[in-house]
Amino acid sequence: MAFQISPGVNVSEIDLTTVVPSVLTTAGAFVGYFAWGPSNIRKQIADETQMVQVFGKPDSNNYVSFFTAASFLAYGNNLKIVRAVGANCFNAVANTTAINSQIPNEGTFETLYLNGNNQFTLGAYMAKYPGGLGNSLTVSTIDAGANFANWTVNGVNVSGYFNGAPGTSAQAAAAGGANDEIHIIVTDSGGLFTGVKNTVLEIYPYLSKALDSTDSLGNSNYWKNVLFNNSKYVYGVDPVDYSNTSLTWGRTIANTQFATVSTVQTVGLSKGRDEAPSTASLVTSWGRFSHDDVDVSLVITGDANITVQQYVIDNIANSRKDCIAFVSPPSSNVVSQTNNETTNITAWNTALARSTSYAVADSGWKYMFDKYNNTYRYVPLNADIAGLCVNTDSVRDPWFSPAGFNRGQIKNAVRLAWNPNKTERDTLYAQGINPVVSFPGNGIVLYGDKTLQTKPSAFDRINVRRLFIVLEKAIATAAKYSLFEFNDEFTRAQFVA
Repeated sequence: MAFQISPGVNVSEIDLTTVVPSVLTTAGAFVGYFAWGPSNIRKQIADETQMVQVFGKPDSNNYVSFFTAASFLAYGNNLKIVRAVGANCFNAVANTTAINSQIPNEGTFETLYLNGNNQFTLGAYMAKYPGGLGNSLTVSTIDAGANFANWTVNGVNVSGYFNGAPGTSAQAAAAGGANDEIHIIVTDSGGLFTGVKNTVLEIYPYLSKALDSTDSLGNSNYWKNVLFNNSKYVYGVDPVDYSNTSLTWGRTIANTQFATVSTVQTVGLSKGRDEAPSTASLVTSWGRFSHDDVDVSLVITGDANITVQQYVIDNIANSRKDCIAFVSPPSSNVVSQTNNETTNITAWNTALARSTSYAVADSGWKYMFDKYNNTYRYVPLNADIAGLCVNTDSVRDPWFSPAGFNRGQIKNAVRLAWNPNKTERDTLYAQGINPVVSFPGNGIVLYGDKTLQTKPSAFDRINVRRLFIVLEKAIATAAKYSLFEFNDEFTRAQFVA
């Protein structure tokens, strides 16, 4: 406080109260294979509808990842997803020449995007994200030099989506420029996004060829910037017809007579390519969760192979010590097996070779309905087990067991790939593997709550490990406000209180 020279009253307020802070216990983390969306970037997803919007619908290649995430979201509304892609997963482009290097996300694309020179053989546009889904896109551009009234895309007149032809903006006219305006329309010509061919996805009226053009709100109206900041589907890369516009497009607006293109420029994107992520790609993507800059509590591994499972347990759950990893045996261990399931799962657990209270294993896969493709799919159960922890947090507390008939009901399961009997359950449970069982009249239930810790201890139970995670996170959060205070009896007593 300030010292006063002469007598007076100085009022100051010092907050000496402390409380136990709330900590997040229901946030999930997942890395998977998806058809669309940003790669190697964490995206927070609240429900299945949003997941479809960001990462696309499932297909026969990536349905396991999709429905693993969807299974978790059936219980909670906070899942952070990273899309992993293969090294040969390419963005669709407007040129007929395929790009020879992946442009995986907005961050690494920014340098290319800002380059105004024709140094890339990509054509005028590129799909925003890598994958074959981008091949469904068509982008059409028109400016003052073309016939607006007859503007068609794949045989459909699209002029009605705009209230007039492009020409010269008021900003350009005031600055001595001309012919700076263009219209852009993006369509789903292949129907892969919407299910209906030639559906209009986005319209962009009165964009500008001028690098420094702005709209009425002061935001950039330069066509590349607008697409970069707003489009869910494409980037603008090079001018529409570079040979005719290289001297003017991308210049500043003052006194520039922008060159026009006399014909409508309509291009279908192609050369986009899907490729399943390799083990190395998955490990790289899982690294996005290895640090405490992102708060997660439940780490679901889907159908990850044993190398990725070991990485997640060792380098995320065990390293962070504020979350739990959930793993399932490979589908080959339980799907279409005949009396070998226990042996297979035991061998998998032996190869996993992890004794830790920060990991939880279950007994298999469930059979569920795929409404997007009108078929049934086998999906690993680890997302459901994590989801039961979310459900337990909402109806009780993290230190209650997520298993049993009260809180352990598995959702969206038609049946189990394998339903272990009592003898088989005893064998698995002795190894720390939690059976999931179908009981007639009682549904499908998690029938165990062990962690993978082999040493007999209270920490070989899910609820005990989660209790201590809550305590440790709360104490750590509160303790940082005692840093740099006097190490005296008052400070210590305040912290203990």
